[in-house]
Amino acid sequence: MTDTINSTRRDYSDTELERRREFDRSRPLERDETGNLISSGKVEGTAVFATDGEKIGAIDHLMIGKRSGRVEYAVMNFGGFLGIGESHHPLPWDALDYDTSRGGYVVAIDKDRLKQGPSYGREQQPAYDRDYGQTVYGYYGFIY
Repeated sequence: MTDTINSTRRDYSDTELERRREFDRSRPLERDETGNLISSGKVEGTAVFATDGEKIGAIDHLMIGKRSGRVEYAVMNFGGFLGIGESHHPLPWDALDYDTSRGGYVVAIDKDRLKQGPSYGREQQPAYDRDYGQTVYGYYGFIY
């Protein structure tokens, strides 16, 4: 069986393999999104709205459990102007609901509560350990 696989790989020239790689890169929709899945690259930068429709921030990045593969947090940037005075607010992934009509995520959490929630500055990063997870999830009323 190994000989069959190896001989098949040798049947394609380097030029043909490169052409196929380029073709694969030209199909972003199939790669980045399906009916139930979305690429983390497409989530980053997505707007976050309050329930009243006001845009309150955007997803800066996701924190994913190394072993579970589960998205633990969506870290939202909040406030500031052109990155100055901006803070990062980790939100439990389950706190966000995607709204297709808005093209972004909606959080059903009071804006003042969000502002006062666990956060950190642009040049800082918390220890994303179990204690921190319990603090963040507990603050927003979720079980960690």
